[in-house]
Amino acid sequence: MGKYRKLGRPSDQRMAMLRNMTASLIENGRIQTTDTRAKEVRKFAEKMVTLGKRGDLHARRQALSFIYDKNTVAKLFEEVAPKYEDRNGGYTRILKIGPRRGDGAEMVIIELV
Repeated sequence: MGKYRKLGRPSDQRMAMLRNMTASLIENGRIQTTDTRAKEVRKFAEKMVTLGKRGDLHARRQALSFIYDKNTVAKLFEEVAPKYEDRNGGYTRILKIGPRRGDGAEMVIIELV
């Protein structure tokens, strides 16, 4: 990846958060979060869809090493990835929805296209 955002957390917490957000995105199709988090999640979500498109056993195991929930990975490979068979990248969309009331952080909805 090279450059990445630290998101104000230790690396283990940051990685756990990004894994969970990626899993939620695949499970629900869209999630609401802050702009910077969405931009980080996008990298991982795109990578997971690409693995899903490959569809072989090695790709499935690589996906399981990142997303620990077997049901979510099954959904990724059987329902989500086939929709993007003829698309080369750009599987996610980020829509701005304005500032958060508490601290003014820019909120967005990230969704699978």
